[in-house]
Amino acid sequence: MLEIGKKIKSLRQIKGWSQAEIAEMLNISVPAFSKIETDITDINISRLKQIADIFGITLSEMVSTGETENVTHVNELKSAKDTIEAQASKISHLQEYIITLYEELHKSKQSLVNS
Repeated sequence: MLEIGKKIKSLRQIKGWSQAEIAEMLNISVPAFSKIETDITDINISRLKQIADIFGITLSEMVSTGETENVTHVNELKSAKDTIEAQASKISHLQEYIITLYEELHKSKQSLVNS
């Protein structure tokens, strides 16, 4: 069974957009968009085309059942990438701190040698 709402939600999360942002693009309320994402509301073809255009995919890609798994994997990869980037940032800050400590230690050593 095609769960178009689940696919729309995954695509939205990949883009990092809120429900409110998509609802505004569609000119509908957030509760109305939420019902689309949860498959409570049936979606007509013109609205589906509009959503596909927002995500930069074809209508065919939007309704393809095989794409849901790919979208889920892409979402997982994005989450892993975000985690790696956060850790890399922490490592960079630690490296800067270590360099600063080393420089201070070197200055202290030089001042002891000179006195």
